[in-house]
Amino acid sequence: MPLFKADLHIHTCLSPCADLSMGPRAILAHAASNGLDVIGVCDHNSAENVPAMVRAARDGNVRVLPGIEITSKEEVHILALFDGAEQALQMQELVYRRLPGRNEPEAFGLQPVVNEDHEVVAFSERLLAGATELSVEEVVAGIHALEGLAIASHVDREAFGIIGQLGFIPAGLELDALELSPNTSLEQGEQRFARYSRWRFLHSSDAHSLEDIGRVATFVRISAPTTAEIRKALRGLQGRRIVLAEAAAYAGAAERCGAG
Repeated sequence: MPLFKADLHIHTCLSPCADLSMGPRAILAHAASNGLDVIGVCDHNSAENVPAMVRAARDGNVRVLPGIEITSKEEVHILALFDGAEQALQMQELVYRRLPGRNEPEAFGLQPVVNEDHEVVAFSERLLAGATELSVEEVVAGIHALEGLAIASHVDREAFGIIGQLGFIPAGLELDALELSPNTSLEQGEQRFARYSRWRFLHSSDAHSLEDIGRVATFVRISAPTTAEIRKALRGLQGRRIVLAEAAAYAGAAERCGAG
């Protein structure tokens, strides 16, 4: 079963805190140069640049999983990842219905909607840096209703991490995984958050600039780069699994050399 290197949390120039250089083809080029097979595109509270990312990736070797990083009313960040742009845009509709405020570019930054060639086609006027009126439970339920993955973002961070914001992960919250930022290794995360061992940890860059893409990654042994396969890996089903970086590096070298 193939081994995929994934960075499932990357922002485009649409996110007001991201560099304007984060255009589709530049993101894909940096992902490929860092050996990534799969990336998740997750702008703040919006999927408007997802179609351009998907189009730009059609002729390349990097698979794009469309997504959104949603800010709940508790100011918790939750990643939503889908197989198709349609589901991401449907999730966006739910988010937009419950996202108050208008952007102030001078305060929060520009929010360009671009095509696959990084040409600006519009500017989002919504307050993408703000919090929605959706609870964490409503966010997770909305993601799962569209058959997506719901992942708690950067749980090792105080700001916008679910544990930092709430002090705990609510009982019964059906998250699919917990994400660690580049500041915490997988081993450190598993020790620090041992009480949450029912979930698997993922490592993602949360890249807001090109040089951060692939700074850390998650290795998954799955049959294809889909959310359904990643869900099986998170649950350890049917031979699918999350592979630690050290083991993945060894396995990758062995595969390249034709070793068993």
